[in-house]
This record gives sequence, C-alpha cells and structure tokens, in this order.
Amino acid sequence: MEILMHEMSNGQETSTVDTKIYTINKQSTKKIENAQIKDEEQLMKTNSTDTIDIVFENITYTVSLGCRKGQKEILHGINGRLPAKHLIALMGPSGAGKSTLLNILSGFRTTGVDGNININGHAREINSFRKCSAYITQDDRLEALLTVNENMTVAADLKLPTSTPRYEKEAIIEEILTILGLREHMNTQTGRLSGGQKKRLSIALELVNNPTVMFLDEPTTGLDSLSCTQVINLLKLLARQGRTIICTIHQPSATIFQLFDLVYILSKGECLFHGSTDYLVSYLENIKLPCPVYYNPADYVIELACGEYGEDKISLLVSAAENGKNLQWFKNSNILLESNGLKTLHSHKNLNINNKNSLQATPVIHQIKILMKRGFLMCKRDTTLTHLRILANIAVGLMLGLVFLESGTDGARVLSNYNLLFSILIHHMMTTMMLTVVTFPMQMSILLKEHFNRWYSLKAFYTALSLVDLPLSIFCCLIFTIIVYFITSQPLEMSRFLMFFSISLLVVLISQGFGLMIGAICNVINGTFIGPTLSVPMMMFAGFGVSLRDIPIYLKWGTYISFLRYSLEGYIGAIYGLDRPVLSCKEKVIYCHYKYPTKFLSDIAMEGDQFWNDIVALFIILIITRCTAYLFLKWKIISIR
Repeated sequence: MEILMHEMSNGQETSTVDTKIYTINKQSTKKIENAQIKDEEQLMKTNSTDTIDIVFENITYTVSLGCRKGQKEILHGINGRLPAKHLIALMGPSGAGKSTLLNILSGFRTTGVDGNININGHAREINSFRKCSAYITQDDRLEALLTVNENMTVAADLKLPTSTPRYEKEAIIEEILTILGLREHMNTQTGRLSGGQKKRLSIALELVNNPTVMFLDEPTTGLDSLSCTQVINLLKLLARQGRTIICTIHQPSATIFQLFDLVYILSKGECLFHGSTDYLVSYLENIKLPCPVYYNPADYVIELACGEYGEDKISLLVSAAENGKNLQWFKNSNILLESNGLKTLHSHKNLNINNKNSLQATPVIHQIKILMKRGFLMCKRDTTLTHLRILANIAVGLMLGLVFLESGTDGARVLSNYNLLFSILIHHMMTTMMLTVVTFPMQMSILLKEHFNRWYSLKAFYTALSLVDLPLSIFCCLIFTIIVYFITSQPLEMSRFLMFFSISLLVVLISQGFGLMIGAICNVINGTFIGPTLSVPMMMFAGFGVSLRDIPIYLKWGTYISFLRYSLEGYIGAIYGLDRPVLSCKEKVIYCHYKYPTKFLSDIAMEGDQFWNDIVALFIILIITRCTAYLFLKWKIISIR
C-alpha cells in the first residue's frame, strides 16, 4: 500500500516536504496558493496510470411523478469531460440538476439514467469504478461518539487489506491528519469538532485507501469564509496529486470560484458553460452577454441561469455551450480534442474492469469484527441508549413490582397478576420497538455513505448491529425480570423463572426486529406513528380485553400471527401451567374463584401445556422479522439508487 500523500514520479507535483508544511489550520491558504504547481499543459500531457478522465455523453435522467402522472426529465442530454488533476465545480441554481449529475457520475444513482459514461475511454463498469472513487455527502455523516483517531482507525481497518501491517495503517492515518490539520485533534470526539473540522475529517476518512476520483456534494455548506477557503484549497492540493475532484457548489464567492480549475454550469438540466474558470468572462463576452465590471462572474452566471435576464439568455448559453460538447473554453483544448477521451486504460490496482471480486477490501468476518468493536465502544459512551435504557428497566420494574406486590401467590388476585403479565409484555414490546424505530433511521444515513464507499457489506453491518445490541438486551431483560418476578412473588421455581425469562427475551428480540423493519423503510416521524398503530391489533389478537374464544371467526387468523398471543400464552404456562397446585387466598372472601389455576386457564381459553409450542412459534416469528428487516433494508438502499 503506497503512502497516501506520495508524490508522482514524473516530478510535476510539489515535494513531500513542501506538502507536509501546508497545515490547514495555520496559514494554509497562502501556503497552498504559493505552491509551485506546473502549468495546465504539462498536467494534461501526463500519461499516469493513476489518473482517471471521465467523459459523459447525452446523459438524461427521468423520474416518475407517481401513479398515472407520467414522468419528468431532469437532465436533458448533457455532455462533458472531467479531466484528471483538476478541481471541478458543478454549479447552478437550486433545482438545476447539479446534485443529480453528481450522483449519476459517482454511480450513487443508476435507475432512470440514460447515456454513456466513459472512464479513460472505456465504458464505465460501475463496480470497478466504485473501487477507485469516493463519495462525500453534503452533511457530515460521522460517528459523533468516536474520536478523530478512532474514526480513522475504523476506516483504515475496513478500507485497507487485512494484510496491511498496523504500523503502516498508523503511518497513513498520521500523515493524512497532519496534512489536513487534524493531528492535534486526534483524541477529540467528533461531535465536538467545528464544522470545518468535520468536513475535513469526512475527506480524511475517504483518503485512507487513496481514491483516484472524489465526489463532494456541497462541501462548503454551513462553513464560514475561512473554512470554505481551507477546504477548497485542500481539495485543489489533492487534485494536483493526481486525483479527479468533482464538487457541487451553489453560489461561491469570487475568491472561492477562482480556486476551481474547471466549472460546469447547469440550468434546468442543461449545460450553460463547460470550461476553465479563467475563461468564463471571455465566454460571456463572446456570446454578447458581458459580465458587468467589478461583478463576481459566478454571481452573474447564476443570475443568467435563474432567468433573471430572460429565458432567451438561457437558450443562448445552452446553444453556445452545445449542451456541454463545446470544449474550446478549456485551457489546452487542442490536447483534449485530440485525445477525445480515448485515453488507454492501464491496469491500475484500484481500477480493473475484469475484477469480479468483492467491492470491499476486507472479508465479511473481519468487517463484522471491526463494526462490533465500534458498536460496543459507542454503546459504552452513549448515555441514552445504554445508561438510560438500564435505568428505565429498573424504574419500570420497581413500579410494576410495587403496584402488583405479591400478586403471584394470591388466588384472589389472579386477574391482577394476569394484567401484570400483559403490562410486562407491553413494556418489553414498546420500549424496545420504539427505541429502535427512533434511533435506526439516524444510523441509516451513515450506513448509506459507508456502504456506498465500500467500507463494508450490508450483511456485515446488519449482523454486527444485531450482535452488538444482544448483550445489553439480555442484561436489561434479565434485571427487569428479576425485579418484577421476585417483588410480585411469582413461583419460586428455577424452571418457571427460566421459562418466564425466555419468553421475555424473545419478546424483546422480536420487538427489536419489528423496530428494524419500521426504521428501515420509514423516517422517525412516520415510524413513531406506525409502531404504536401496529401494536394495537397485536394486543387485541393476544387476548387483551377479549377472550380468544370471543374473537370473530373471520379474525381468528390474527391470533396465529400475533407474537403477543404466543408470548402471553407462554407467560401463563410458566406461571399457572405445569400442574401448579391450588393457590392460597389471602383476602377473607367466601369463595375464591381462581384458587384453582385450571379454572383460570379455562376462562381465558388458554392451555398450560403449550409452552414449547409457544417457544417454537416465537422463534419462527423472530427469524421472519429479522430476515424481513434485512430485506427491507436492502430494498431501501436499492430504491434510493
């Protein structure tokens, strides 16, 4: 593995020693601007196997407007060339299609796309291309509870081959953080970083495996002017080292605009200009739309793209740019026209069209190991998901125990004990399901970024997610069960206690599976509505408020799919089954109706010998919910693309 910030052997880039002094936090702007970079002609003539040129032709993108509403074309046959060693801006007003084009070029969006995308003169093979590219989203999707160094270590362990020695990974991490000005923040939790630092960390994470192409969606959003300049200067430096850097940017200042090498301007899905930023003013003068004196060209061209000077001006610009085909406004356009994007594809370690191996750099078992390590560390630091969850189970357990004190041995309070059992089920179901419904969508954004950038497979993520939460789920369920079981004086028999705990644990795991299903396809708002709504029929089919024998025949099917029905029946079997002897009645009553457990079982239409059938049914439901949640998650990822 070659060290990240190595200099190209052709001698056209800045030396390593010079590069390392360009610390972003300390006067980076002027140092980078003063870097000795060879001219554009020499860069274009470089025949490096580590560079990638992207050419796209007649790209259209169509979306469906819904049932019977037809379709809408967002991009209209646009063309362009994105050469290596350039920092390229995709500009345009809101709704122009710049983010859509970025997603298409990166491979993040593939459905509804038509046209040709060539990589070094060959048709793009999406999986091979993804191995040498990285996509950095507009929002900084980072694990806030991990430190900078911990985030980088996870990225290195997942993105670099397992054969890479630890010392080499540490050297790569240290070099990246030094050049990006984050070395002094190595032990700072990510959530405490500033906006500019988070943006640089997002870039640093993707630089671990030295991608050849980088796509960034609005990298300056939310940053102050100094942070914007630092980030763009950093990207320009990375481009000079052989990468193709493509960014969307809405309306940059004049200073930021001049830092870009090339600009691709869009309006309503068509190209208005494609060429060097230095030639934009000349281009506008050439088509009789001169930029006013002392006016920011970027502001002026965006005003033109918005139609502030008339729709006819947009048509004129599109015609002059030939919808992206016109390359005469590039520096050294003659070289571009001669090559015409048909550069020979060299066998590069990151880009091999015949490579059919996994997209990820490490095996699945290794991915699960690293993700579990990260998950356990986050659980340890997350007071909401860990400490509060434990305290909630203790508090609710004590409350229920005190309300139903000693109801388990009193024949006169059998119905109260029955209500307790149902309350326990509702507690296990709602707290676990709703916690997952609320938190899982937050993890989805990080999953989408990391999975697309080939950190790990979906199977590895889902397996690690399930295993990480298992110890905490078992502990919370056990401590709750111990508190409630003994305070309410349930039968002091180990077999009955284990039966009771087994049912409780299965309810927790199944409820988590339902939460994953809902969280995979719904956002937090919709999920918090759907979760409780689905719980109501499950409670009804379990026998809450109505005997199972009183449920209408046309709704009987519901009793066979409600996991609460099997859970409640399992509880009843554990507490009142197994030929439990006659209960004592502590209250002075003439007739204690339910001192005979068999009489109670008969009245609620349940049998006390169905425990193992209930366990089997719950296991089947558990497997179904977990598999369905995984399929929903996979469908969600595919549907987004």
